[in-house]
Amino acid sequence: MVLSANISAAGDATGAVLIIVENLPVPADRRVWTQATALHQAGYTVSVICPKGRGYDKGYEQMDGVHIYRHPRGVEGSGAVTYLLEYTVALFWQFVLSLKVLYRHGFDILHACNPPDLIFLIALFYKVFFGKKFLFDQHDPAPELYEVKFGRQDFLYRLLLLLERWTFRSADGSLVTNPTLKRQAVERGGMPPDRVWIVRSVPELGRFSRVKPELSVRRDCRYLVGYVGMMAEQDGVDLLVKAMEHIVKRLHRTDIACLIIGDGPEAGRLRTLTSELGITDNIEFAGYISGDPLPAMLAACDIGVVPDPPNACNVVMSMIKVFEYMALGLPFVLFDLAQARVDAGDAGLVVAEPTPRALGEGIVALLEDEAGRERMRNYGRERAYGAFQWELEKRSLLAAYTTLAPRRARAGTPADANPH
Repeated sequence: MVLSANISAAGDATGAVLIIVENLPVPADRRVWTQATALHQAGYTVSVICPKGRGYDKGYEQMDGVHIYRHPRGVEGSGAVTYLLEYTVALFWQFVLSLKVLYRHGFDILHACNPPDLIFLIALFYKVFFGKKFLFDQHDPAPELYEVKFGRQDFLYRLLLLLERWTFRSADGSLVTNPTLKRQAVERGGMPPDRVWIVRSVPELGRFSRVKPELSVRRDCRYLVGYVGMMAEQDGVDLLVKAMEHIVKRLHRTDIACLIIGDGPEAGRLRTLTSELGITDNIEFAGYISGDPLPAMLAACDIGVVPDPPNACNVVMSMIKVFEYMALGLPFVLFDLAQARVDAGDAGLVVAEPTPRALGEGIVALLEDEAGRERMRNYGRERAYGAFQWELEKRSLLAAYTTLAPRRARAGTPADANPH
């Protein structure tokens, strides 16, 4: 009876949110962490459930006022069945930890981040039995992501379309990263347009405006090309590695080096590929970097690269690295990706042919065009500090929360308590 009473009291707490993310641990997931800290600063009690990994292996910790609960990641791999098993294990832990959060802190809104589009099952439980609101934060269109990974539109692809539709239909509101995905949420997901908020994944400019370049990463090279992001199959980092081989061995430009920042399931294979191609002297894998060292290392580069190839998923995505490059005034090369091209404007050089050779030649052309790089640098900074400020995106995030669950005065609920 005591347990039941405590859960009821915690469940009645206002101004509290539970964010569930499966893909990355927090605070490594930059979008989730930026949102979580913004909500905490706005007065919400914020709890996050995420997997362990990347050096974040504590089952519970409180960082910057945010309660973080982490679960074992379980089986990992690249096959469809393995992904299904991984997501099933994650769903079990997410539900168990959500009960713990409900008891210790309470929450009014369950904020679910995809992929996968399965967390709506947990959200439905809380909607039906506790009257909670469900906010769906679409990071990636899951059906398109599956199509890119496995190259087919089979039964599982159609199942993912169904799960996506159920997720949208059960959500009280949705966050998306750009107008293209908002249109998809309305047309394919059946969401009312006034219940879909665009919240772009842009960096906090304060960190980027005061950064000092970490010049040690340049070593003895004349030019340094930078990449930051995930290293999964769909991210095209293998195209960047092969482009560097073209630059070094075909164009004979041994004065150009590449700094790759990030981690992911393809990291080991990419290191092996670099060794097999004989260009280890020209590519450095820095691994996962966070905090102030990240913009400091990027600021030491001459240009950035967005090697994500055109496909069903990438053409509708807004790339976080595009906004980070612009915030640093870093010109960059990218393939012809419809949404990224819109986001970048004149800050990026578009390479029409999605091949390592074309990417390599685009990199060299941009490095040799000093005047062009200066124009792109100024344009990118202007764009970042004008249209793509986090303060603007934060207003949209808070508007979604205010619409779904207006806050009221709270006193003496478990939401303000530290569980340890």
